[in-house]
Amino acid sequence: MWKIYLLAGISFLIGTSEYVIAGILDVIAESNNISVSSAGQLITVFSMAFGLGTPFLIAMTSRMERKKLLIYALIVFSIINSLIAIVTGYEMLIAARIISALSAGVIQVTLLTLASVLAAPGKQGSAIATVIMGGSSALVIGVPIGRVVASNYDWNMIFIGIGVVGVLFLVLTLFTIPKIVAEEPVPLREQFKFFMQPRISAFLLVTFLWLGSYSVVFTYISPYFLDIFGMNGQGVTTALFIFGIASALASKLGGFSTDKWGAFRTLTGGMILGAIALLLFPFIGQSSFLIYILLILWALSAWSSGAPIQFQLISFAPAAASIVLSLHSALGQLGMSAGAGIGGIAVKNGLLKYIPWVGALGLTIAIVITIIDNVLSKQKQTKQTHNNLCIEK
Repeated sequence: MWKIYLLAGISFLIGTSEYVIAGILDVIAESNNISVSSAGQLITVFSMAFGLGTPFLIAMTSRMERKKLLIYALIVFSIINSLIAIVTGYEMLIAARIISALSAGVIQVTLLTLASVLAAPGKQGSAIATVIMGGSSALVIGVPIGRVVASNYDWNMIFIGIGVVGVLFLVLTLFTIPKIVAEEPVPLREQFKFFMQPRISAFLLVTFLWLGSYSVVFTYISPYFLDIFGMNGQGVTTALFIFGIASALASKLGGFSTDKWGAFRTLTGGMILGAIALLLFPFIGQSSFLIYILLILWALSAWSSGAPIQFQLISFAPAAASIVLSLHSALGQLGMSAGAGIGGIAVKNGLLKYIPWVGALGLTIAIVITIIDNVLSKQKQTKQTHNNLCIEK
């Protein structure tokens, strides 16, 4: 089981490399003499490269032994994150983030594959969940720690640390993870056939909108706290810790609620709560209590939605769960990229205060799609039941 925790640790490092930028966006902008919206594009390009590049790289390396693939990807990841700390110029930072995202995407998919193989019989689901939890815990630990480091030292130290820890994980992987035979590759054209199924397409679109609306706000959360709520650096760190803890709890809450009340109620209820919280952000002034309450509600709604979406996708294609979940991951990253880009446009045009409303709009569209899908599904079931009764008569 400890090997699964090693994989989760690597997933945590990958998550930190992706999310930490949001916690130090203002610091990076200041040190590189660029605008906050330009700094936000470091998140946009990461998510876009991750979402678009990962399926192709995984297809290209499908016949490579999994341990070897993980080692190669960790080498690239560790080197490029160390270089992020020393490269100069905005263009070089963009290029480094793209390469980091491509290596991170390969690592994340390989970790999930290894987890399912290394897990004890009947424990595959738990093992995969542990690895995913490692990535999401970056919000609880990695992002706030990154803020502390950037506030007291230099933001470059964060990426030096990521590179060093990446090398440590590389050594542990080399000596502890066994060789794993590659799975039978699934051609990309076969994967994209799932887009033709209406209900799968609907929930992939919901995934895109859900994470896009999240990214619009989270990408610029540090400047939002600083400029709109008037927080100091310590206040931002505290807010990020609170948000991270609520996000981690929400992942468990989403799974529990999906089992108890169903995917539709969990998803629509969570997104409605999130939209309301985001709509209220510009109205609460600088009350710390109200800020934290809305932050917790938003985190609970945002991170409780993953479980019901994934549950629905798996139920639509139980024999191809890995494919639909990989598409879910790709569309999620593209949504994050689009959200960061849209947020950047809003911030560039002086609309920082109102970016939560942009996020709320994305969630509202996702809610409508989810409700329409549910209504059409029930109508189809009713019609099918009626036809079956007629045949019996």
